[in-house]
This record gives sequence, C-alpha cells and structure tokens, in this order.
Amino acid sequence: MNKTTLNQEENLSFSISHQLLPQAHQRLDLYFSIPVEMGINHHTLSEENYFHSSINTRSAYYSDQLHLPLVRSRFISKQKGEQKDYRVNLNLFSYQIRIALKTDIKQTLLIKDANEFYIKAAEISEQISSLLKKLRRYTPPDKKLSSYFENADNFLSWNVEQSFLKLLSNGPKSSEHVHVRESLFEICRTENEYRKANQYNSVTTIEDPNRISNKMRLLQRLIEYGVVFKKENKPLNINYKKMVRGLVTAVIMAFVMMLILRARSSFTEITLLLVSFLGFIYGLREIFKDDITTLIWNYLKKGRPKWQNIFTNSATKTKIAVQTIWLEYVAKKDLPLQVNTLFQSRRQQNKQDAQLLHFRSDTRVLVKDFMPGYGEIQEQILFNLAPFVRFLKKGDGKLYNFEGNKISKQAVERRYQINLVLVQTNKDNKQELQRYKITLNRSGIINIEAITLKEND
Repeated sequence: MNKTTLNQEENLSFSISHQLLPQAHQRLDLYFSIPVEMGINHHTLSEENYFHSSINTRSAYYSDQLHLPLVRSRFISKQKGEQKDYRVNLNLFSYQIRIALKTDIKQTLLIKDANEFYIKAAEISEQISSLLKKLRRYTPPDKKLSSYFENADNFLSWNVEQSFLKLLSNGPKSSEHVHVRESLFEICRTENEYRKANQYNSVTTIEDPNRISNKMRLLQRLIEYGVVFKKENKPLNINYKKMVRGLVTAVIMAFVMMLILRARSSFTEITLLLVSFLGFIYGLREIFKDDITTLIWNYLKKGRPKWQNIFTNSATKTKIAVQTIWLEYVAKKDLPLQVNTLFQSRRQQNKQDAQLLHFRSDTRVLVKDFMPGYGEIQEQILFNLAPFVRFLKKGDGKLYNFEGNKISKQAVERRYQINLVLVQTNKDNKQELQRYKITLNRSGIINIEAITLKEND
C-alpha cells in the first residue's frame, strides 16, 4: 500500500498526497474532530459551501526519482510530427525540468556543510545549463509551434533564475566558495539578459513584481497541459433530489385536493368562509412543503456520495481516473470503532465537546498503463481551514509573572486544536490509520503533529 502523506501548505491549509498505480482503487477517510467552541456546524458552514470553497483535488503523472540528471528528453526536435505531439513532449520535458530542479534545490538547502553545499550547487548549475541548451537547440519555425516554445522557454528561464537566487539567499555563506557563488550569479544574469534579448516580457511587466509573478504562474499552467490532468466536477444526486421534491409535492397536493373537494361538498356556493378556508389550506401547503422536503432529503442523502471528479488527459482526451467524494457531519455513534478508539486515546483533560466532520474519497484509476516513463500518478487533496477560524476570538490575553516584588506581563495568543484521523483503505480492504493533532489560531496553522498509536496527548 502506497503511503499517504499529510503536509502543511500555506498558513491555513494542508494537503493529503498519495500515489496510484494503473487500475488501482483506493479509499481515503478523514474524520475531523472540531471543538464546539469554534462554532462550526451544518448551520454555520454547510458541507456544500465548504467543499466548493476550500477542498481541491489535483492529479498528475508522478515519479519520485525525478532529479536533474534523470530528466528524460522527450522533446521533439524534428519538423515533422503533429502539433499536439510537439506540445505534449515539450510540456513534459519542461515540466520534468521544473519538478526536478525544485526537488534538487530543496534537498541542497538541507545541506548545512558549506563545502558539500557548494559542490552540489555547482553540479546543479552544470546540469541545468545542459538541459536548457538541449531545449534551445531547436527552435521551431512554425509560428503556432514557436508560441509553445517561447512560453516554455520564458518560464524555465525565469524559474531557473528564481531557484538559484533562492539557493544563494538561503544557503550557507562561505568566503572559500566565492567562485561558485559568482558562477550561479552569472547564470542568473545570463538568463535575465536572455529574456530581455528575446523580448519575452514587457518593461512594465518586468518592473511590477505582481505582474511578472502572475504571468509566470499562467505560463506554468500552460506547460502542465498534457501532464497535469484536466478535472471535471459533477454533482451527484441532482435527479434523485428532484424526484424527492416531486414526490413530496405530489403527496401534499393530493392531501390538499382532498381537503378542497371536501370543502366544496360542504359549501353549496362560494362564500367568504370558503375562500378563507381554501387560502388557509394553500398557506399550510407552502409552509410545510419545503420543511417536509428538506427533512426527507436530509434523511435519504445520509451516507450518499455528493460529487465526482473526472480526470482526463487534456491532450489525448483519455479518462485517467474517477474520484467519488462524500462530505457530511456525523454523530459520534456513526464513527467506526477504530476511529473512535483513536479519538478516545487522548488524556481526559484534552477531551471536549466536538463536531465531527467526515470526508471520504474513493479513487479508481481507469487506464492500464501511463505515459512512457511514468509508473504512477499522484493525487493531492488540498484542505483550506480558513472557514474554520472565521468565528474564532482574537488572541487577546495577558500572562502575569512576578520576580520578587516586580510584576511582568506578556501577551498570549488563543489557540485551538483539531484532531484528525486519516484512514487509508486499498482494494484488498487493508487499512492504515493515523491520528494527527492540528494546532491553529486565527492567523494560521501553528503545528501539525502525527500521534503514535501508543501515545496519549
């Protein structure tokens, strides 16, 4: 079973990531235990609103061995071939460079020894220079193809410059490796001049950090065409809900018509009393129709999936995977025994009244094999906790201390704790469970801690 990982992303968001093989099927269940004092329930935050505003799934080809020396050149350098083949292979090559460079830069920044750090930095500079030369060796003469090349070339040039500047800014300083630092700066200067010489970006865009950043974000999405899958979201149960509404309306109308017919038989002619009685009947119908429909629908939709994401290769139009999603508030009695046991493993003083929210994702891979060079796809589910903190109180408070006769005080922040149990189930019904403790305040997530099964907190 491929391991599912949970990582913090931005201030108030975290992601669940896992890999899937061809024709794989995997189920993920997340049980959120949200303290009642946070004010989250189906009245303040509906499942539909939270899903559409704060949950996002992304799926793409994946390789955990993607480093700069291993980038495969699938870039077509021939004038022959279809336009879509050129674009997909160009995007794949560019995408691999971006991911591999990001991976290697991240690993290099973990090195604390200056000698080892700058040896690795020099290797990366040589490798990326070689890959950029390979990319620029062939410039397509066709204007339709050249636009794809210019977008990819523009983004990679900017991305390489930003990556090396990050490396230089955050890496260890050393006077013994001035020549390596200067060579990295030279690459940054060369790429900057290269973009200016090719007039890839206007002066106005270059001088505005927001504009250049947003443009590069757009170019990044363009080079993901054919590599990152296109997502189509479909709401489920729409027709089922319409059928429930129609059935309830039919039953109520039948009851109303029966009352009207009895009233007509009791009154020989139209009178004010008859009109008032009919108006009263229709008023009751309008009052109770929506309430009865909502009551019945809430009962029937319990445990039913709500949405479906269909992932398609945007180049070949092939359906790659289908993800079915459940999201609902549940009662404590609805928790699986193992999940409830994990929630109860906390120390008594840490237990508090909580609202339980259950998220479930069933993903099935449809294809038998992937693009050559890839044996897995990665599914990443992003959860934003911003809606959870909008009702929280500000972190005001004072903590007083004394030393002798002198009193000191300091501001303290108000923190909250969400418990999360992640259950991973594969196609053989083998399960793995993990509990996490998410500590947050109004500004962001303070810490995400994985709790061992034997540990109490």
